[in-house]
Amino acid sequence: MIVVFILIALALIVLIVLVSNIKIVPQAKAYTIERLGSYQGTWQTGLHFKIPLIEKIARKVTLKEQVVDFEPQPVITKDNVTMQIDTVVYFQITDPKLFTYGVENPMAAIENLTATTLRNIIGDLELDETLTSRDVINTKMRTILDEATDAWGIKVNRVELKNIIPPKAIQESMEKQMKAERERREAILVAEGQKQSAILVAQGEKESMVLRADAKREAQIKEAQGQAEALMTVQKALADSLELLNKAAPNDQVIRLKALEAFAKAADGKATKIIIPSEIQGLAGLATSLEEVWHTETPKA
Repeated sequence: MIVVFILIALALIVLIVLVSNIKIVPQAKAYTIERLGSYQGTWQTGLHFKIPLIEKIARKVTLKEQVVDFEPQPVITKDNVTMQIDTVVYFQITDPKLFTYGVENPMAAIENLTATTLRNIIGDLELDETLTSRDVINTKMRTILDEATDAWGIKVNRVELKNIIPPKAIQESMEKQMKAERERREAILVAEGQKQSAILVAQGEKESMVLRADAKREAQIKEAQGQAEALMTVQKALADSLELLNKAAPNDQVIRLKALEAFAKAADGKATKIIIPSEIQGLAGLATSLEEVWHTETPKA
């Protein structure tokens, strides 16, 4: 019985050891395996079995892109201005073996490499260039870091300057400069607004004057057209009357009577001198003679 229990115990121990050495590598992970202290291989995603007491997992590596935010680093510009700059590095492990054996502490190595690279780049730039050349600095740092980390099995995808913190005195000076610039722009906008307002007012007055002139001209044209139409109507009426008079074939006595009527109308005015045509004088004499004859022939009562 004792032998049976010992065999069962040994079997259980072997089973436990075997089960414990069955490893499952999850997605986006890789395991570097050492056999008797030397690199044996890299396990990718899936089911694997590790030989007990002979093989061991040297490092579990994630293949996903990682983001590391480094603390602000003091840097000095070309014009001797000290500022604080913190960086964000986006990287991805492409070779688990190089990442495991290429450098002792990859994160510390990347941080130190980032700091030294940043100091070298900023040392060639002045303050104004540093503040306005973020894209240039990011591109240079990414290129340098990517080349340097190839030996560590790391690919640097992006490098971003998170914050650029100049000295307090520089910040105050920049704020004053920005305030002055905003005031200058405000003054320019106000002046432009006043200018546009004056132009619009002048244009309005000009258009108003043009409209008034057009209205006056139209009124004068209408008035002249009305007078012309009235004159044409009078002339047409006179012409019609003459035409009717000609059709009636008047004799000399009728014509003289019409002339006498016209003279009476003229004499009824306020004129102080009246020139009497000879025809009318004869007609007046004729009228006097007729009146005398009338009185002679009429019997006295």
